Amino acid sequence: MLTLLGLDRTTEAVYRAMLAHPGDGVAGLRARLDLTEEAVRSGLDQLSELALVRPSYDEPGSLRAVSPDVGMEMLLARQQAELAAQQQRIEASRAAAAQLISEYADLRPAASEPGVEHLVGLDRIRERLTLLHRGVEREVMVFAPDGEQSPENLEASRPLDEALLKRGIQMRTVYLDSVRNSAHTVAYAEWLGGLGRQARTAPTLPIRMIITDRSTAVIPVNSEDTSAGAVVLTGHGTLTALCALFESVWESAQPFGEKARRDDGSGLTDTESTALKLLADGFTDEAIAKRLGVSHRTARRVATGLMERLGARSRFEAGVRAVRQGWLH
Repeated sequence: MLTLLGLDRTTEAVYRAMLAHPGDGVAGLRARLDLTEEAVRSGLDQLSELALVRPSYDEPGSLRAVSPDVGMEMLLARQQAELAAQQQRIEASRAAAAQLISEYADLRPAASEPGVEHLVGLDRIRERLTLLHRGVEREVMVFAPDGEQSPENLEASRPLDEALLKRGIQMRTVYLDSVRNSAHTVAYAEWLGGLGRQARTAPTLPIRMIITDRSTAVIPVNSEDTSAGAVVLTGHGTLTALCALFESVWESAQPFGEKARRDDGSGLTDTESTALKLLADGFTDEAIAKRLGVSHRTARRVATGLMERLGARSRFEAGVRAVRQGWLH
């Protein structure tokens, strides 16, 4: 019954026997369970590793089973920590995969590779994007990980976005949660929403990306400097993967008109939840700010506030306490 919590059948049997008969030693457990001494000791080793047995204070030299209410809570917290770590690895893998595509494409810029077109310089990138938008027939999908948009950039985008929507093109954009704090960006998003554009926000985004008609994707070669160069990808396998990445992020993102807050009872916003994961992973305030699209001061304030709420003195301790309280999943 406890195999899902990491105990095999023999170890579970040893644990149950120790709870029911706390006075049994190795010999007693072996006789009661009809197991070999090696099997009993192996079970005790696993229970010790999982912190389900501890040295007895009343009988030095012997072991006592930890009560189920405490023991099961520890096993669940352990699993939650493992799940949180796995989810972080998945998110990191998505970002790494998208970045690798662009970096690999830039390794041999002079090569003639099917499905890859290299764009050098901001003028060339803007020209190619204009042509792509004019030729789009069905839909546009965008990751916009730059945080707050400048009023000048939004004003420059207005005619093109309006023309696409009036042509009946389906547009979906995922912003960072931090844009909700920018009044002019929110106003622009609401204006586009009135024309039919769908928008959502996520705590972090793997890469800047534009996909048109699920057949062409434009991503920067260098995520640190999107004006330095970009690649246009048209390979079927690559587009299938990038479209799947977009749909995965879109599915978990928060609709723009809704408040970005979790429903797990922690009271954390999605941004705070992501900051907590990064905090627990040892990211600096500067790195957290970059991932969230906020200022260094804001990232430091969020990190400090989370540690105070958790009563943690270190980032690692904040992660441990967050798992125990169910704040990390």
